[in-house]
Amino acid sequence: MGDLHGTGSIIHLDSDPARKAKVDAEVWLAELSELSSSDKCRREKIDAQLNGLYFVDVGDLTSKTSSDSFISNELSTDTSPDNTTASILPTVSLSNNVNSPLKRSDATTTMHLKGTQSDTYRVSISSSAPSTSSHGSTHDDFDMFGEILVWGEITLNNTVKTKSSKGVADILVPKPLESNISLDVNYVSCGARHAALLTRNGEIFTWGEECKGRLGHGGTVIDSTQPRVVESLMGPGLNPLEVVTCGEFHTCAVTTYGELYTWGDGTHGALGHGTQVSHWIPKRVSGPLDGLNIRYVSCGTWHTALVTSTGRLFTFGDGTFGVLGHGNRDSLFIPKEVESLSGLRTVAVACGVWHMAAAVQVSTSQLPEGGDSGKLFTWGDGDKYRLGHGDKDPRLKPTCVPSLIEHNFVRVSCGHSLTVGLTSSGELFTMGSTVYGQLGNPQSDGRYPCVVGDALIGESIKEIACGSYHLAVLTSRGEVFTWGKGANGRLGHGDVEDRKVPTLVEGLRDKTIRTVACGASFTVAICQNKRVQGAEQTQCTMCRQPFGFTRKKHICHNCKLPHCNSCSSRKSFRATHAPNPSKPYRVCDPCYVKLNSDRGLNPS
Repeated sequence: MGDLHGTGSIIHLDSDPARKAKVDAEVWLAELSELSSSDKCRREKIDAQLNGLYFVDVGDLTSKTSSDSFISNELSTDTSPDNTTASILPTVSLSNNVNSPLKRSDATTTMHLKGTQSDTYRVSISSSAPSTSSHGSTHDDFDMFGEILVWGEITLNNTVKTKSSKGVADILVPKPLESNISLDVNYVSCGARHAALLTRNGEIFTWGEECKGRLGHGGTVIDSTQPRVVESLMGPGLNPLEVVTCGEFHTCAVTTYGELYTWGDGTHGALGHGTQVSHWIPKRVSGPLDGLNIRYVSCGTWHTALVTSTGRLFTFGDGTFGVLGHGNRDSLFIPKEVESLSGLRTVAVACGVWHMAAAVQVSTSQLPEGGDSGKLFTWGDGDKYRLGHGDKDPRLKPTCVPSLIEHNFVRVSCGHSLTVGLTSSGELFTMGSTVYGQLGNPQSDGRYPCVVGDALIGESIKEIACGSYHLAVLTSRGEVFTWGKGANGRLGHGDVEDRKVPTLVEGLRDKTIRTVACGASFTVAICQNKRVQGAEQTQCTMCRQPFGFTRKKHICHNCKLPHCNSCSSRKSFRATHAPNPSKPYRVCDPCYVKLNSDRGLNPS
């Protein structure tokens, strides 16, 4: 599902009195200042040595590997004891692929109410609220406020629900996500019927349809139409989070220290805890991952893949079609390294329903002349030509796509029957089923990879995201293009028509988009809003009375807007910009009501 590819930091108190006194002092200073600042948590840089590679004739490969794992004239891997070759690269030429101020759109949102369908995704938006992958943020980003826009198949809060109808609506153009609390969003990931977001403070919020604990709110919580914090990932002794990823039935998160937490449906061992037990709250994955620094995770339907800081690839879960890449079709209940890629550095990985794709770095000094380092590997179910090898045969181990050997891939994404790869030069390649025009190239039959052109010619692409049958890309100019299946308004063009070529989402033209993500039948974008600077405002946001000697200015720790004493006299837990989420901080009256309503408390 998701796109590939840190985040802000969060302060945790411990038992050290000196540290506590220091934090208290910082909080006191923040109350006197007009603006609070936050520190950026830097991601660790990956620094890994790659093993040497040797080039041999492709004919030698078939005598050393099983026929259902590799095909002649393809790049494959062999780590048998008598063969030290880590990779084999034929020389093949290519013949004709988890960031402006926001302005409210003048256009009226078109929506169609309908009954529940099997692939319905439930999310809540506001029909009147003013407002709005990739991980990581720069110093300048802290002047921006990340908000979410959604479109496609969703549920409205003000829709009357009955037993036969959950009030599902098709939102045809981007609309702001409704929330009872102000969320400074840094990253978002989408599953089939649920989603998760990561705030700049390192907190995770989830919403959507509950199923065996994938929202992480505990066994007593049912569907959530608005983002709700995953409380078990907060508190003393827990590290801040920097990655969150949604599968169809489970959710994963990674801390700044590289710890992996999973929750949801444990069928086929998709959670990596050694059993098929489901978990309604996040649980840390140990065992084979102890001592490893996890940097990224991708979720499929019943399987999971993760990449360490040194580029090692681990997979676990349902092994149908050989999707785990271990040379067989066995399921695994605990993470296991993909041995055929051992010694190589995986820079990106994506899970489809029954196939996977990865960008794997190969030493440039040992590539054929003119070659680049990042090669596209695919494996699993080959139906609909989704693996890019020109046939429908499955691959039980990662196998390089030979027609793309000359390109340097940095990101990958997978749909239901589609694989997408993004090169370092910003080119996009697609392969797989031509249904709904999802390849973005009407001339292609999908048998071999094709380059996506048309409106993307001359554009440099930063982000790619796949839904079940639609795609969204973000360019370096901040423009979003979508194409593929148009049902439910998931493309954001104001209708439900399919698009066979990339089409600009006009509703986002005047907005600064940081990243995009796709669910099965909906799309999400993070929009950067310019923060309102307290120093520029001379009157209270709420009562509009001018600040002065007796009417002091205070910055709300939730919405960051300036208010006077009378309009911001109360404190609340979990304010968005609180230095310590476990302590109460001063907020304005409207935010106080929202924060306490979300927690089920009486705001009075």
